[in-house]
Amino acid sequence: MDTDKKPTFSKYFVPMIQVIKELGGSGTRHEVISGIIDKLNISEQEQEETLKNGASKIENQIHWAEIYLVKGGLIDTSNRGILTLTDKVNNKDYTESELIDIYKIIKSGFTKMAMDAKKSKNNTPVIIETTEELVEISDFRKELLLILKQLPPSGFERICQRLLREAGFEQVVVTGKTGDGGIDGHGLLEINPLMTFKVIFQCKRYEGSVSPGQIRDFRGAMTGRADKGIFITTGRFTTDAVKEALRDGAPPIELVDGDKLVGLFEKTQLGLKQRTIFEIDNIFFNEFKNK
Repeated sequence: MDTDKKPTFSKYFVPMIQVIKELGGSGTRHEVISGIIDKLNISEQEQEETLKNGASKIENQIHWAEIYLVKGGLIDTSNRGILTLTDKVNNKDYTESELIDIYKIIKSGFTKMAMDAKKSKNNTPVIIETTEELVEISDFRKELLLILKQLPPSGFERICQRLLREAGFEQVVVTGKTGDGGIDGHGLLEINPLMTFKVIFQCKRYEGSVSPGQIRDFRGAMTGRADKGIFITTGRFTTDAVKEALRDGAPPIELVDGDKLVGLFEKTQLGLKQRTIFEIDNIFFNEFKNK
């Protein structure tokens, strides 16, 4: 990619910073993505567009904007996917043009890194960007989500059953019935010794987005049968689907998208083996380099 060319994802630079500011200076990746979609009035149709690998095109673009804002020192990220503004942003309002200039500086470094790697077999660049759509960053979260998507329907239902048990649910049963309004199972969640909720869940392996119509269908199937519903998917929920799940006067439905699903596996360490990886903090050593 020509470093002088304006990247398509640059339109998300300013909205991302604005959304995080509106969230109080920090927010989950899911909150930030949803905020950007609302701020830019991105249509349901655009939200459902996917890349060849099935990933959301919008989320892919927003993720690239995040990468460069992090590399530029404007945003910090935590292991839990929390995005936080740095003092660079708190002390200055950046224009899109200024942020694109920062992008070009960082991009030129990536380009040089890639060229150096071709000259030496022992050098591997941190990121080699080929096209904005086809970039994959090695991450256990992506691998886990791919595994979940490739499970047969019955296997995905059973692993969701196991996950709910690990999360504290009891008497979790997978019904395995067809024509039951999308209900895949039910269980009990004890809030305290005197209060227990009956919960009905639906778990679907989706590549794209869950629509508000699917949320309404699920709510219709659960009405009168449970206190609460949980909709679990490997895909994502459109902004209208999220609003429908939280609509006033209707039974509430908890939404678990692909990112949140992976987070639950991480929290319970279900199917995951923890290990520690260290990365050099060059800033720490800088003060010792002066004679």
